[in-house]
Amino acid sequence: MASHPRRRPRLPLRYLLPLLVLGATLAMLMLRGYVHNEILADHRVRPAVANDEVPRRILDGGPVVDTRDGRSASLRVPDHRIVLTFDDGPDPTWTPRVLDVLRKHHAHAVFFVTGSMTSRHPELVRRMVAEGHEVGLHTFGHPDLSYHSTRRVDWELSQNQLALAGAAGIRSSLFRPPYSSSANAIDNRSWPVTRYIGSRGYLTVMDDTDSEDWRKPGVERIVRNATPHGGRGAVVLLHDSGGDRHQTVQALDILLPRLQQQGYTFQTLTGALRAPSADTQVTGLDLWKGRAWVFLVRAADDITGVLVVGLAAVGCLVLARFGLMLLLSGAHTRRTRRSDFRWGDEPVTEPVSVLVPAYNEAKCIEHTVRSLTRGEHPVEVLVIDDGSADGTADLVEALDLPGVRVIRQENAGKPAALNRGLAEARHDLVVMMDGDTVFEPATVRELVQPFADPGVGAVAGNAKVGNKNRLIGAWQHIEYVMGFNLDRRMYDVLRCMPTIPGAVGAFRKSALERVGGMSDDTLAEDTDVTMALHRDGWRVVYAEKARAWTEAPESVQQLWSQRYRWSYGTMQAIWKHRRAMFERGPSGRFGRVGLPLVSLFTVVAPLLAPLIDLFLVYGLVFGPTGRTIAAWSAVLAVQAICAAYAFHLDREPLTPLLSLPLQQLLYRQLMYVVLLQSWITALTGGRLRWQKLRRTGGVAAPPSAPAGRQPARAGSPAG
Repeated sequence: MASHPRRRPRLPLRYLLPLLVLGATLAMLMLRGYVHNEILADHRVRPAVANDEVPRRILDGGPVVDTRDGRSASLRVPDHRIVLTFDDGPDPTWTPRVLDVLRKHHAHAVFFVTGSMTSRHPELVRRMVAEGHEVGLHTFGHPDLSYHSTRRVDWELSQNQLALAGAAGIRSSLFRPPYSSSANAIDNRSWPVTRYIGSRGYLTVMDDTDSEDWRKPGVERIVRNATPHGGRGAVVLLHDSGGDRHQTVQALDILLPRLQQQGYTFQTLTGALRAPSADTQVTGLDLWKGRAWVFLVRAADDITGVLVVGLAAVGCLVLARFGLMLLLSGAHTRRTRRSDFRWGDEPVTEPVSVLVPAYNEAKCIEHTVRSLTRGEHPVEVLVIDDGSADGTADLVEALDLPGVRVIRQENAGKPAALNRGLAEARHDLVVMMDGDTVFEPATVRELVQPFADPGVGAVAGNAKVGNKNRLIGAWQHIEYVMGFNLDRRMYDVLRCMPTIPGAVGAFRKSALERVGGMSDDTLAEDTDVTMALHRDGWRVVYAEKARAWTEAPESVQQLWSQRYRWSYGTMQAIWKHRRAMFERGPSGRFGRVGLPLVSLFTVVAPLLAPLIDLFLVYGLVFGPTGRTIAAWSAVLAVQAICAAYAFHLDREPLTPLLSLPLQQLLYRQLMYVVLLQSWITALTGGRLRWQKLRRTGGVAAPPSAPAGRQPARAGSPAG
């Protein structure tokens, strides 16, 4: 039989796209950093050394040094001709003003441009060429070439030419070394570079008249420095970039007409020397490579600009969220912890139905139901076995606990199991919990007290991580205490609580029936039904004393699956209830207050938050390192303050917060990727299935349970 070759497994689109987005973003940042001289920048300047190896005819010669084809010659500009040269541009502020003055006085010049500035401002180079000026090379990143190898010199030249080709469709044979001055300043270190530059076909252009405008000595001083004596010709050094050049512009406006009246003409270098133009047209592949380069640089600048705006936006959102949490959670705590605070005239004492949907929960279901039977409030417990294959239902029935019923059904999903439990529940107050969760004795009692207020339709309890002894559990513990419970206090005050946690929540059965029960339209049925209750006019509140201890995922893969479902389900719920933004009454209030807050704080801010870490890495590698560390430390300090406050409110020890910096660097990155994958799944129309987590049964009892009240093991009497 012919064997069929195995197909290589393809990377799913939902994994591939985040990698592509990350790779493209990093590439854009690296390109921008390179063009802005933040990457591979070298600002060293070598001090002068001896010049005994430099030919005397070069040292005593003119400002134009010709070392092409092995020559060692120099040229001077003829009398009454001036070549104005401008270094370090083009600059978006000063180069246009220089060009305006030159055009005003019908003068031409030579602009020695860097590749980095040319790539960022190609339109200015096009204007130079269009107005008859000559353009020369000044390297790409302005390093002192005497420090570098010939390979780096070639790179600087080729990148400079690439930028010129993309900006104006030309290449140039004129070159001016960075940090250069007159020919007599060439020394034993720079002379080999000059000879190598000539071997590559370039004329090296120095100067013989330095305006010293870089010192900013004043307009009149610049004019005097730039004026040649005795009618001789000159190559004048000026700058159109590198800082404030208003003195240069003003000096030009005085210098040009003054010297023109004395018979001077202002020409390009080749025009003054009566030579063919140094700028030639580029065609074919080189032209398209240059255009592609300029396009990518512009795109990198634009994208980075958008990212910076996004960074500012996420900074504002993070600070606004922390500010709201601190302010409103404090108000919530002061209100609910007053000695005279009551939800209603009388405490709620009526019996409650507790629904426990279970699918393959054999490892932890006993702990769950036993914690309920030890409660301080009268309950009936309904364990809805959703087609378990591990004997979950048989185990519960074998316990033979009073007030505990088992309902069996074929596997239909959690919403269907909850709706089946609602149909079987005998009481109007219904508590829902997960099969891996244990309650404290007072949990149910505390959870149902808010129903003394007839306007309350649902209550969110205080879900806590029971298995927090490992690092990944400790990180989730921080997230639960700070990110969930502090949020719930805030949302309670704003009356727009978005989610009743599946681990510990209570509902009026009549309220659920009004909104159609638990829906399977989304993967976050708890968020979906909470939003539906808001839209129906019910209040949803938070009961901090109703503590439940749940088993959090203990591996990265399980955590990924859980949070992926949560994120995607939340997006589905927001989209499902989007029309609330345009409705009247309670629905409209939730739509215009709750939905924007949930979208901003749960979806948009976490999606943009990776920019903080992206710019952190960029700043640490390419600078400014000190300011980067200070900024990130400030953000971490704000988070630490909020976390400490949340732990204080929950009366939790602060020890787990020692791992907060590591959580921000590692755990948070996983949450970013999960959210990005959820976005991609939503945008590509993917459908996510329920993903069952593997249970270990590690949460046997609430950590605060008295020593004598530990749950019995399977087969032992329930004391």
